Amino acid sequence: MSPAANYVKIVEWSDDDQCFVGSCPGLFYGGCHGADERVVFEELIELVEDTIKLYQQDGRTLPPPTAGRDFANKMLTVA
Repeated sequence: MSPAANYVKIVEWSDDDQCFVGSCPGLFYGGCHGADERVVFEELIELVEDTIKLYQQDGRTLPPPTAGRDFANKMLTVA
């Protein structure tokens, strides 16, 4: 498992921007955007991997993982 798998990745439609926006809560927000949801998700995965590499190159500690906290089911109770 890659370190990127430890972080939740979200792609959602933005009415304000009229495009899909990809973010990785805990690591960064609003990292990429575009008209094709799948393409944005693929770009988001690459951006997460690149961000982790930068943290490691700089000797910085990664933020706490966000994956595995069952966010999807918790969001159901909010909606």
